[in-house]
Amino acid sequence: MARIPEQIRLKNLELLIVEAGSATKLAQIVGTNSSYISQVRRQMPTKKGTPRGIGDDLAGKLEQGMGKREGWMDEPHQDEWDQSNIAGKDANTYLGPDIRSLHPVISWVQAGDWMEIADGYEPQYGDELLPCPVKCSEKAYVLRIRGVSMEPRFHDGDLIFVDPDVTPEHGKLVVVLLQDTNEAVLRQLIIEGDSRYLKALNPDWPKPIIEYGPTATICGVVIFKGEVV
Repeated sequence: MARIPEQIRLKNLELLIVEAGSATKLAQIVGTNSSYISQVRRQMPTKKGTPRGIGDDLAGKLEQGMGKREGWMDEPHQDEWDQSNIAGKDANTYLGPDIRSLHPVISWVQAGDWMEIADGYEPQYGDELLPCPVKCSEKAYVLRIRGVSMEPRFHDGDLIFVDPDVTPEHGKLVVVLLQDTNEAVLRQLIIEGDSRYLKALNPDWPKPIIEYGPTATICGVVIFKGEVV
């Protein structure tokens, strides 16, 4: 069972959401993201199995962004809870559609080291977290496409969900760390006999096909793409 002070903060979070108009609008006002607020509202477990809560940093950010005095988040506001029908409810019983898993949007540098850092990775309240639309493992992550090397199928700004537990097979799109670089790239895996190659889909890209060298490392397979609109 959550501690009383945490339940107070969670109920006050609901008041701020009502005041702002929605969780998304609240996130925009205070400078965080709605996916993390959703995760906190549901008290989704951390890697250690403990429920996510509203830490002091986030509480202060909520107070400042919404024009509340310092300490407002830790005070019971019974009359306002009653008016908003919050007082008798647990914080995670009226939160809309169920989001079963949220995955972090990480950098291409982090993608190259993901297998080493995934188990200990703890999203912060400023991190962007997204629900995966398809079945994936807990270690799946999200990348934002940069550049034009994979056009016309992938465009700058598109989001891709990547799962390191999926087996890389011929024709699959993979995130791979190349030799002598500290950032991963997106390429199509080509397997012919005992040879493996990496292909950039843009036909105008310099050296669109390169050999998969002995020091290259596949960091995951693309399982879903979301387009920027």
